[in-house]
Amino acid sequence: MIMPGSMQPTVVLVHGAFADASGFGGVIRELATSGYEVVAPPNPLRSLAFDANAVGAYVRAIDGPVVLVGHSYGGAVITQASADLDNVVGLVYVAAFGIDVGESCASVQGPFPPSMLASTSAPTAYDAAGAPGGPELYIGKDQFRETFCADVPADLAAVMWATQRPLSIEALTENATAAGWKTKPSWYLVSEHDNAIPPDAERFMAERMGATTESITGSHTAFIAQPVAVASFIKKALAG
Repeated sequence: MIMPGSMQPTVVLVHGAFADASGFGGVIRELATSGYEVVAPPNPLRSLAFDANAVGAYVRAIDGPVVLVGHSYGGAVITQASADLDNVVGLVYVAAFGIDVGESCASVQGPFPPSMLASTSAPTAYDAAGAPGGPELYIGKDQFRETFCADVPADLAAVMWATQRPLSIEALTENATAAGWKTKPSWYLVSEHDNAIPPDAERFMAERMGATTESITGSHTAFIAQPVAVASFIKKALAG
C-alpha cells in the first residue's frame, strides 16, 4: 500500500489493548478537517515484536514523513517500531507506554501503586490465538467503564466492553528490544484520571524520554471523550 506523499506528515494512529481503531473517530475527524492525512491501522495485540513489525511494515509503505501516535499499549508498539523507521519524524504518546529497552508494559509499572486494571482484568482459560503462548486478557463487564473509559456515556461504554479486543499476556510482558524515543522527538499527553495506567507512571515515562508533556483531565480514553483537545495536542507535535 503506497499512500500519497507530501511534505506534511501523515498521522498514523495506533490503538492499544481492549479497543480498536474506531475509537479514534473523533480525533480523525478533527485532524482531517484541518487538512491532515490520517490513518489508523489495526494493531494485532499478539506480541510486542509481532505488533511492532506489523505497524512498521505499514509505516514503511507510506511515501513521506510520518508522525506516529500511540495510545496505551500502542505506545509500546510505536516505541519499538519507530527505532528503525527513517520516515518517522515524531512520536506522540496519549496515556501510553513509552518503555525502554529491556522493559515491558508490565515491568515499567512495578514501582507505582497498581492501577484499577490490575484487579478488573482477567486471563482467559484458553491460549491466545496467534500469540507465542499464554492466555488473552479481558476487562470484566462490571467495572469496564470505571477502569477504561469513565468519561464516556454508559451506553457507549457498554458497546466498548462488548467489542473489546483482548491483549495477549505475552504482549503485556514482552520486553522491548528498541526504543525510538531515544533518537526521535516525542510528545506525551498524561491522563490525570487514568485507571488503567498509573498517571505517575505516565509522568515518569514522559520525563525519562524528554517529551514535551501536557496533561488532560480525563480517563484512559480521554481522546474519545475530548477529541478536540487531543487533536490539538497532536497538532502541536505536527507543527514541531
